Amino acid sequence: MNADTTGAGQAADAMPLVPFGSTHISRLIVGANPINGGSHLSTFVNQQMRRYFTNENVMALLGRCEELGVNAWQSSGRNLDWWREYNDAGGNMQYVSLAADDPEAPCSAEEIAQAGAIGVAHHGELTDTMFKEGRLHEAREFCKRIRDTGTQVGVSTHMPAVVETIEDEGWDIDFYMTCVYERHRTREELLELLGHVPIPLREVYLESDPPRMYAAIRSTSKTCLAFKILAAGRLCESPEQVEAAFKATFEGIKPGDAVIVGIYPEYGDQTAEDVALTIKYGAQ
Repeated sequence: MNADTTGAGQAADAMPLVPFGSTHISRLIVGANPINGGSHLSTFVNQQMRRYFTNENVMALLGRCEELGVNAWQSSGRNLDWWREYNDAGGNMQYVSLAADDPEAPCSAEEIAQAGAIGVAHHGELTDTMFKEGRLHEAREFCKRIRDTGTQVGVSTHMPAVVETIEDEGWDIDFYMTCVYERHRTREELLELLGHVPIPLREVYLESDPPRMYAAIRSTSKTCLAFKILAAGRLCESPEQVEAAFKATFEGIKPGDAVIVGIYPEYGDQTAEDVALTIKYGAQ
């Protein structure tokens, strides 16, 4: 990729925006997994990410994102303090958060909303577990509570069937966070689908998954924030591979949707590269 890492003003002006409640968000949203040491690749990579993302480097990443027109960070309650610190120092980064009813969470969904998050989504791992266990109605009750806070209400999922079910049932929500890979199939599901079980079991990414999620995304009029478009780093072996993933994603989602991408800038200006691809393929 030949991203222009110096023309920050031009990139910021060119960044496409989409409506999100009463505000607008950039079509590229910075994710939180690398910052939190969650690579979905290996324990070693997790440790490297935790080593790199000191407080100073987190602030630098958010600053670089905003400099290039990325105005939203998707994270969770665990990073509220970093978000506050960045904005208190003069930043203007908007916050979209995952949340769940977890007694060990650093703060509740209501507290995240009260802190100023522009959207709160029911955590996708829990959503999918509830769906598989016939308890999806519990997530619906959670969403009703978030509605009472006045912020945008969302549901995160890795499964197209969850989107389809929620649409059929007419839930009162504003947006979805949609993983384009259904990466957490059970051993039995993988055996039925593939005839064998790859290793590692919990991190299986199939190239046939994104088209299924894109179809679900296009089936709803609600805003969708597509994530793991690079298969948690598995599609980062070359610039051409990264570009192909961005191109396919923006062709697959709706014009009013956005993408969430984790950024790990230790060895290159991934922010500028991702911004350039978002402008190239995500402009209206």
